[in-house]
Amino acid sequence: MEQLNFDTVILGGGPAGLSAAIYAARGAVSTAIVDVNMLGGQPSNYLELENYPGFQIVGGYDLMEKFEEHADKFGVKKFPMQEIESVDLQSKIIKTKEYEFVAKTIIIATGAQPMKLGVPGEKEFVGRGVSYCAVCDGAFYKNKVVAVVGGGNAAVEEAMYLTKFADKVYVIHRRNELRADKIVQERAFKNEKIEFVWDSVVKEIKGENLVTTLVLENVKTKNVSNLQVNGVFPYIGMSPNVEMFSGQLQQDARGFIVTDDTMATSLEGVFAVGDVRTTPLRQVVTAAADGAVGAVYAVKYLETVKEAQKI
Repeated sequence: MEQLNFDTVILGGGPAGLSAAIYAARGAVSTAIVDVNMLGGQPSNYLELENYPGFQIVGGYDLMEKFEEHADKFGVKKFPMQEIESVDLQSKIIKTKEYEFVAKTIIIATGAQPMKLGVPGEKEFVGRGVSYCAVCDGAFYKNKVVAVVGGGNAAVEEAMYLTKFADKVYVIHRRNELRADKIVQERAFKNEKIEFVWDSVVKEIKGENLVTTLVLENVKTKNVSNLQVNGVFPYIGMSPNVEMFSGQLQQDARGFIVTDDTMATSLEGVFAVGDVRTTPLRQVVTAAADGAVGAVYAVKYLETVKEAQKI
């Protein structure tokens, strides 16, 4: 196994990780990005973004490609598609199948993933009617009926995207009003293909080879009903990607990493940025901002250590 030494190793190559890489490299420290997937993160799967400053509408993949090109300009070393075997945050050693990365600072930018419904049938029908990415799978539901579960921006925006293909899109929400931004709500309410199912939760997903039925329960009346659909897209929130190092530093009740305003974690020399940390808003723009802050203070940390070693 080849050993590679860097001043800063960034775990994750989404908008937070790429932004951190740009700022760290500009701080004249050797910088590497290590990711289990291709770089770009979740935004690479977004068809369009219309709330990233400077771009009225931009494709998610296109935007992330620009992030990556910017990182390349400053000589960031990229290690995508790595099979990570272990992460020791205390010693700052990351082992993959191919390399042992030894870092002086680590910036965690591993992001978050959609939460599962946790109901019977969900796991069994993944790829056969259960999907967590409308952009990836929406075209498979042309002229069909689908359901989106959730009431936030992601759920409502994905429901509108699905109307490009499906004849009918149900939005199932456990409350009687949406959490999405008002402008997003207004667009959805005007869309004739969308029908809202209020005060309801999914209790089971049924089918044979493919999904055919959702079993719903009204949270107020407790009435149980069946909804005939060809597919279901859960968008009920996010959970942090922390499995490889969970328990090594302070996390909140849901597992998100706790940081201060400088993105520093409870471990010296370890920073966390983007969706993986406790934050009131998870957007591409906030992830990029986190990355900038975390990298700047990682560089300051390195400078402080260097000065201390001279004394």
